[in-house]
Amino acid sequence: MSAKSREPRAEWRENLRIIIFEADTPAGKMFDVALLLAIVLSVLAVMLDSVENIERRHGDLLRCIEWSFTFLFTVEYGLRLISIPRPIHYVRSFFGIVDLLSILPSYLSLLLPGSQSLLVIRALRLLRVFRVFKLARFLGEATVLATAIRASRHKVMVFLITVLILVVIVGSAMFVIEGKENGFTSVPRAMYWAVVTMTTVGYGELVPRTIPGQILASLIMIIGYGIIAIPTGIVTAEIVSAAREPITTRSCSECMSEGHLHSASYCKDCGDGL
Repeated sequence: MSAKSREPRAEWRENLRIIIFEADTPAGKMFDVALLLAIVLSVLAVMLDSVENIERRHGDLLRCIEWSFTFLFTVEYGLRLISIPRPIHYVRSFFGIVDLLSILPSYLSLLLPGSQSLLVIRALRLLRVFRVFKLARFLGEATVLATAIRASRHKVMVFLITVLILVVIVGSAMFVIEGKENGFTSVPRAMYWAVVTMTTVGYGELVPRTIPGQILASLIMIIGYGIIAIPTGIVTAEIVSAAREPITTRSCSECMSEGHLHSASYCKDCGDGL
């Protein structure tokens, strides 16, 4: 293929990418608004199809509507793959996974009837509303929150591992103290009680009967209040330290990363020019 024939195709793909992945142009905003409307209608159709009376009267129509939306979303997913230089970056991204999961249940329902109800995962695609309507305040805060979560993931992971170890120890101790006669029939069941108690949920179907067990339960309840506050403090500290500059809807054509600053000339993730 000659250079002249490749250049128009590259320009066509870039224009398609800007329309599909960005909302700074009239065409891009129109595309995203139409996409959001289609998502809302498709989720509504799936929800109505689960109502017995409505399904009995209009089930065939609702299924026809749902398959029509599935076809449109499949075409859209294909266009997204075609329009970018490295489709694997989009496929592995959060929205790439959500977009794929939003169409798979329809095809899966051909083998497993009833699985089409999982199509309500399409509602996650509505998160694009912050980008489409340029709600800069919300988009900026969402970016700050995502940055804080990424920065605190190692601390939170250490915290969760510590809690898991504590659950194993407390569950085992409660199994020994209470025994099978009081409902703690196994260590895993006692661990379930420890999780419910430590998170202050307290379902109540399993409670200690002995004095030592009640003392241990009281300690775990008190510890639970402190445990809830730890990850909140970790993430809050990262949010405070996160930068808060205006965010645009531009996306990198190389790695498909979104949420770049107004002053950015290069992608914050891969370094490619914007």
